[in-house]
Amino acid sequence: MIRAYSQRLLPPYSGVVQIAETERARAQSFDGINWEFHYLPETGASSGGYRRAQGYALDRSFYRIASLQNENLKPFILPAFLDPDEIAGCIDELSEYLASASVPFPIADIFEYWLLDGHDDSPLALVYSCCEEAQKASYPSRSEWTALPHSKMKIENTAGEQARNEAPVNQRLQYLIARRAGNKPHGAWFERTYAADEGFPGLLVREDWQHQADQDLCQRYLQRKAPRLLMLQGLSPDERERMEIAAKKHALEVDDYYPLYPEVFDQRLMSAIRVEARLRRSGPQQRQPAQKDSKPTVKPMSKDMRIFET
Repeated sequence: MIRAYSQRLLPPYSGVVQIAETERARAQSFDGINWEFHYLPETGASSGGYRRAQGYALDRSFYRIASLQNENLKPFILPAFLDPDEIAGCIDELSEYLASASVPFPIADIFEYWLLDGHDDSPLALVYSCCEEAQKASYPSRSEWTALPHSKMKIENTAGEQARNEAPVNQRLQYLIARRAGNKPHGAWFERTYAADEGFPGLLVREDWQHQADQDLCQRYLQRKAPRLLMLQGLSPDERERMEIAAKKHALEVDDYYPLYPEVFDQRLMSAIRVEARLRRSGPQQRQPAQKDSKPTVKPMSKDMRIFET
């Protein structure tokens, strides 16, 4: 039995991970094309999906056993105590499933922790998410929202902002949201059904601001983040249309993230963006995709523990 699902990478939101797992093994992908296979030894905990929190290890301990890159399967060297036949069986089972699977997989992290508006306790900005209710208690208490930093997603200041030596847009939006949360910020967990009338911000932060300058700042952040936000499931047609238009300026990122877009509002526009990306990649001024340095990586915690980093 293989369970396939997607989970958002938080905090801060930077994309989604695709996961296909059995009781003893899993395959994960950050682009829907290339995969890494992991194995859970018998001494590991029972199946329970991912928990991702900044600075915290996963709730299960896996060994890396193989990768699937550009359709080429590459087994890794294994510790001597692992059974190679059992490992091979896990790899074969997951590889066979992935050969005919369609991404993105359905969203599974429906338990969400939101920072609340200090005025009316309405959802203000998404901080955490997880796939199982039992995992909520393992998250640290945190009543603050963080923006994707300028070092990972550059948003150019205007000439006037540069002259005034203002902080990056990312940092200023983070301050605005903290101020809106109030002097005693607090959050709450919600279980989402993704119905159209739930009243949660589709783009993960509130967009209604009292002052025009604050409104513009929020939109500049969201528009720059559009290629990543288009990976979200449950966006309204208006939200998806706005993000597709904003994403035109970042064709290379769109082309890389496209396999994980659950829907496309304007297929003609999306096709034009991807054609532009391919022309830019093949032209004399070819450069690396902008998002490559901000994709999640797997950093060793110990011999067999991992955390996700953004």
